[in-house]
Amino acid sequence: MSSPDEIPPPLYAKREPIFPRRVSGNFRTMKWWLLAVMLGIYYLVPWIRWDRGAEMPNQAVLLDLGNRRFFFFMIEIWPHEFYFVAGLLIMAGIGLFLFTSALGRVWCGYACPQTVWTDLFILVERWIEGDRNARLRLHRKGWDFEKLRKYGLKWTSWFVIGMATGGAWVFYFADAPTLFVDLFTGQASSIAYLTVLVLTMTTFLFGGFFREQICIYACPWPRIQAAMMDEDTITIGYRDWRGEPRGKLKKGELDPNQGDCIDCMACVNVCPMGIDIRDGQQMECITCGLCIDACDEVMDRIGKPRGLVAYMALSDEIAEREGKDAKSVWKHVFRPRTVLYTAIWGVIGIGLVIALFIRADLDMSVSPIRNPTHIVLSDGTVRNVYDIRLRNMYHEPREFVLSVTENPDLELSIQGEDGTAVTVGPDEMALLRVYLTAAPHTDSAMAERRPARIWATLSGTSERVYSDTTFNGRNQ
Repeated sequence: MSSPDEIPPPLYAKREPIFPRRVSGNFRTMKWWLLAVMLGIYYLVPWIRWDRGAEMPNQAVLLDLGNRRFFFFMIEIWPHEFYFVAGLLIMAGIGLFLFTSALGRVWCGYACPQTVWTDLFILVERWIEGDRNARLRLHRKGWDFEKLRKYGLKWTSWFVIGMATGGAWVFYFADAPTLFVDLFTGQASSIAYLTVLVLTMTTFLFGGFFREQICIYACPWPRIQAAMMDEDTITIGYRDWRGEPRGKLKKGELDPNQGDCIDCMACVNVCPMGIDIRDGQQMECITCGLCIDACDEVMDRIGKPRGLVAYMALSDEIAEREGKDAKSVWKHVFRPRTVLYTAIWGVIGIGLVIALFIRADLDMSVSPIRNPTHIVLSDGTVRNVYDIRLRNMYHEPREFVLSVTENPDLELSIQGEDGTAVTVGPDEMALLRVYLTAAPHTDSAMAERRPARIWATLSGTSERVYSDTTFNGRNQ
């Protein structure tokens, strides 16, 4: 039992900055290519033009929050079609489960925005301050002109990248060329400037100062991923049965009792999370593969076979320890769990594609006015009132004719219109006040409730939609 005067250990340890060493190899090259492609997509997509006619924005990808619509090239999603967005989010989640089950934290190591921008920030840091040893010396020395100059240049570069990140994000929500001019002329909305500022600062802080802490403490995925992984998941590991006992390599001497690991710390020095992969599986590992590149480089120099640190599955450990061949990669990837995830992902995707192609370009909803449920006019005519929302999802104005069926006693009229035809603008929704009336002494007027079906027919075509409702008679 501790004494009353003993100071308990702190719950939070001060962050020690990590300075990863530069490394080259297959995984580092792949990460550079992915970084260039993903940043290129992020920054360039809002500037892609797509002709939608004179009435619509000519931006290929646009989240039009003002009109509550989402444009993606030839696809247009309306608010009542939010199930498409929900389906895509479900597919993204299942896809993350699939890749994690097959390849561990491959998303974290290669495609996560936190990883991508951290890689970019580290690249800028290395250009300005030098490689690992130079950055460590600069960090440990006192403040002088050289440190102020390099840190100031580094922080300014990070801030510019963060501002470009926040600026690119707002371009997805408005016409990019117009908003670009408005931002620099002071004519943009306060929401746009606030969004750019918030995203600038979060990118600047997360990529520059809180790098590995975001992955360890802020992100919930490291704790969730364990449920997606099993002994057949391919992840990064250290072949301790080959590397141990580790020891320094002495020139001209070959110790048969020594493993292949020469304890050079190369795998630790390149790790952006600052961990030692030789300690086994750890929550902090994002499986970026840089430790593999570093170890393979050392193995090449000392004449040892590559693969001391590599992507592997835990289920292969026993076989490799006994000198047997491990299972093929495809047997690890294609197993019941991943096949199930793939099947679910495919079914949802196929369902969304089918729904996209069979959806109508016009839509109608009918809402009866319940207070009062009906009105009896002075001549005995019974009237019901309805609000009808009519959506024209064409890119040009269209005329629609309203009619009523299922009940021959009813007549339809539109408030403010001479007839039953109404014109709806391109990509617009019209709110109409519609009346259904029944003459005195007809069945509909005398009955308690009668069914009615309201149709909206596109003029000059056979394309139409309907909505079922009820007509409340005098005995309601």
